[in-house]
Amino acid sequence: MMRRIRIAAAVAALLTLAAGGARADGPVKITLAWTTVPGQLLASFYQHPEMLKHYGKSYTVQPVYYKGSGPQITALAAGELDLALYAPDALAYSVENAGLKDIRVIGDATRDGHGDYNSRKYMVLANSPIRTIEDLKGKVLGTNSIAGAMDTAMRVILRRHGLQDRRDFQVVELDFPHQFPALLAGKIDLASIPLPFSVSVEKTGKARTLFTMKDAMGESDMTIITARGAFIAAHRAALVDFFEDTQRVMHWFYDPANRPAALAMVAAFTKRPTSFFADWLLTKKDDYRDPDIRPNLKAVQHDINIEAKMGLLKRPIDVAKYADLSLVDDAAKRSR
Repeated sequence: MMRRIRIAAAVAALLTLAAGGARADGPVKITLAWTTVPGQLLASFYQHPEMLKHYGKSYTVQPVYYKGSGPQITALAAGELDLALYAPDALAYSVENAGLKDIRVIGDATRDGHGDYNSRKYMVLANSPIRTIEDLKGKVLGTNSIAGAMDTAMRVILRRHGLQDRRDFQVVELDFPHQFPALLAGKIDLASIPLPFSVSVEKTGKARTLFTMKDAMGESDMTIITARGAFIAAHRAALVDFFEDTQRVMHWFYDPANRPAALAMVAAFTKRPTSFFADWLLTKKDDYRDPDIRPNLKAVQHDINIEAKMGLLKRPIDVAKYADLSLVDDAAKRSR
């Protein structure tokens, strides 16, 4: 399997370089992963391309849904995905397991547990006898994607409390929308529930938070943006334009004067009423997002170090060796 991934990665790199010349006279089509919106706001920006100065000129974007980090690694290796939005441990897996030595951290989408902002929740039924993490022994736990951010944080805190996968608990994969229904039906004993789903769940009064991601990891750079080196080299100018536009729209989103319009954009993308987002989105009840989408490399390294120490990764990697912040830096000089 690893050999096939490496062959696919090599072929994809050659195709990317070849495509650079073929698309020189037209906009670069960027495939952008997303898992949850509004957590990953970027995917909602392309409903209104008129807000983006360079859109349709130097680049276009195709948002593609992935249920978690793991499938994105495979897609990157196969050349099916240009920009991944995944967890820090997925960076380590990309390097160590998939052999993607040219993977680079180039941006940031969401952070968890920053200051007094929101942290993702792991919930049990309100009337459940589960009161401590130790009470999860022998239970079935829900995760959205093995090796994803919420999955890894869950395993870190369980390992810290002496519980090991397969020996002490069972993990099943469920998309985020299906976690709470599975909890209610008794199919799982613990649900991994991020925004916006946690808002609805809490309002039912039928579930309570057992622990949060911050309890497991401290502040986490929850979702980093990565790309292959060959894609960056072939399309650097278009990527700087992409980040310039993204930074401008992020600042626009966080301007209080624009909040009603921003909420309407997210509501249209998610097909939910604007009222669903009114009391928390773009406030401290929400995830933290860096307005310049600049990653916190120290937090990424911290996450990876914890996972390696807990035995969830073979070894830590040096994140600085796999980062290229020149794109967001150059974009920031122009977006002010």
